[in-house]
Amino acid sequence: MQFISTRGGEGVSAAHAILQGLAPDGGLYMPEGPLPRIEEADGYIELAARTLQGAFGDSYSEAELTAMCQAGYGGGRFSDPQVVPLAAVGNRRVLELFHGPTASFKDIALSLLPPLMAAARDRLMPEREILVLTATSGDTGSATMAGFEGMPGIRVIVFYPQGGVSPVQEAQMLRLSRGNLRAVAIRGDFDQAQQGVKHIFAQGSKLVHGVMLSSANSINIGRLLPQMVYYAWAAQQLQSLTPLIFSVPTGNFGDIFAGTLAMEAGLPAARLLVATNANRVLKDALETGVYDRRRRLTKTLSPSMDILVSSNFERALYLALEGDTVTVRHAMQQLELEGHMVLPPGALQAMQRRYGAAACSDAQALEAMAKVWDKHGYLMDPHTASAWHALDKVMGEGAPGVVLSTASPYKFPEAALRALGLPVQPDVRDQWLALRNHTNLPVPQALQGLLEGELPRAHVIDPEHMAAYVQERAAAW
Repeated sequence: MQFISTRGGEGVSAAHAILQGLAPDGGLYMPEGPLPRIEEADGYIELAARTLQGAFGDSYSEAELTAMCQAGYGGGRFSDPQVVPLAAVGNRRVLELFHGPTASFKDIALSLLPPLMAAARDRLMPEREILVLTATSGDTGSATMAGFEGMPGIRVIVFYPQGGVSPVQEAQMLRLSRGNLRAVAIRGDFDQAQQGVKHIFAQGSKLVHGVMLSSANSINIGRLLPQMVYYAWAAQQLQSLTPLIFSVPTGNFGDIFAGTLAMEAGLPAARLLVATNANRVLKDALETGVYDRRRRLTKTLSPSMDILVSSNFERALYLALEGDTVTVRHAMQQLELEGHMVLPPGALQAMQRRYGAAACSDAQALEAMAKVWDKHGYLMDPHTASAWHALDKVMGEGAPGVVLSTASPYKFPEAALRALGLPVQPDVRDQWLALRNHTNLPVPQALQGLLEGELPRAHVIDPEHMAAYVQERAAAW
């Protein structure tokens, strides 16, 4: 299967698309033709291998992909043998995506992207080193670093907003910032970090000589396709649940777009619900037809969704426009230059048929967390709570559906304690202790020992210095 940029150009192989991350014209890679239909399998690892074989089989052998999936998801790497278990919470199901090495859903894809990228490099340009640049609003950073740790010939720089991630998320990145990995805070927000990374890609070899730049963000198609699998796995377990509705905490639009691709490959879902926090740009776009980033970013209890420019919305627009790359290019240029874009009526209607949307304030997230704990004894993190809230708002209070749980509540203990009506101590270790004593829920294996001893100090730069930092760091390595 070939992959084409959302903004036009010739198709490339899966290996090329994964290595490049972002297309040369600034667009995002999409399958050039229809994805093979996802078939049922006996276990998650088998389903993942089959799904990736259907999409990436022209670049990777069946044996390679099977070995990658077994290494990525087996051997105790995930604390639950099901990899992504479904929890019954009342008449709903919560798809728990946080049992991996960093206790977030980003582990699902970032257990596979590193070996996919390494194999592509070895096949296409074995003499080149790769520098992976990633902007993160929280969980992508640590999951990327954990996935690429110690990998020969590949370096990683993660940029994150200073004060814009949870203390646990920052601690994870700082602990991993060594060897071939670096985490750098910027004095700005996620959108500035993401824009800075895109500007560095635009400069390419002019900035960093002899090194290939790539990305581990969800702009990389190698991140998205592995995420299709957990939608298909949930559907396989829930064949009696109709209509099948997935409610998804949404920031950069990658997680929910993986569900969109799964629907293109036969997922029997009736609808996908876009759950946002107070940064409701996606909800407004789907309601009004105008994507408008000209607003102030609000810092919330769900920092991974504190985003105004959701990169993967471009892919959704491409699908809604049935592959009209010229219109996509013009729309994205309008967004980049003017701060907003108007969706063509036909595209808006196509999106509205597929997606519902709801925004969730911090107060509403805390209310949902408290309600679900009191009624069902199930503790959610604030991102998951936004998806629970969206299911209530769009489908009706208590309506059945599948809520995607993207992180352990221990990654956001302050919010969990507030929801439970408990006092919040300033030290995260005290917060964990209070949370464990009240709920009897253990600290996830992935987080144990994280806060012991002194944390390394964060390296902080201004957004306009990101390119210079990359240039200097690449030379030093």
